[in-house]
Amino acid sequence: MKLVGEGRYPRLSALEARIGYTFQDIDILVCAMTHSSYGDGQRSTADNERLEFLGDRVLGLLTAAALFHYSSESEGTLARRLNAMVRKETCAQIAREVSIGDALLLSTAEDRQGGREKTSILGDACEALIAAIYLDGGYGEAKKFYDRFWLPVLEQVVQKSAKDPKTELQERAMAVGQVLPKYEILERSGPDHRPLFVIQVSVDGIGTAKGTGKSKRDAERFAAVHLLEGWPS
Repeated sequence: MKLVGEGRYPRLSALEARIGYTFQDIDILVCAMTHSSYGDGQRSTADNERLEFLGDRVLGLLTAAALFHYSSESEGTLARRLNAMVRKETCAQIAREVSIGDALLLSTAEDRQGGREKTSILGDACEALIAAIYLDGGYGEAKKFYDRFWLPVLEQVVQKSAKDPKTELQERAMAVGQVLPKYEILERSGPDHRPLFVIQVSVDGIGTAKGTGKSKRDAERFAAVHLLEGWPS
């Protein structure tokens, strides 16, 4: 990328247009789009990990507030809704919607390995982006971004059954005479203080599905959700 115009990166300017927000401090957006691999160890600028940390909390607050106003469900159900909204896969879904991958700063090796489409990288960058908007424009601008891209997803989540997906999957498997669902850890990545699990669930005669989460429990739940979504009618 090369600086053009008013000191802006062209791909970042395009991202600003897609999200409907123009940064006062472009360096914050540059940081949000900078993956830890960028520069191959020679990078002098910060990566987006600290912004991701903040973005996770900003996203949680915005989601909790939205659920409080949009749903009259119990605290336990609201907690499950919130987990579904802030999970890495949902963030990656939003990232793909606004083509964050096109604006990412990655190492050549990570780029060649498909880093611009990896769920973990996109999810982290999306959290970093909402943090960058919050720091640059305040809570109101972060909420506008959230309302535009997360509220449609939230409405879908609220409409779904409140039953725990692992329980529902178990009941469906037993109803068709199958054994209990089997869960298998496919991948564990990230540092000990911030792990990321990929778990596969399978039901004989039905199929398999994968889920990603910051804990084994969350990954199992999301795997169950995905298998339920593809359950034969």
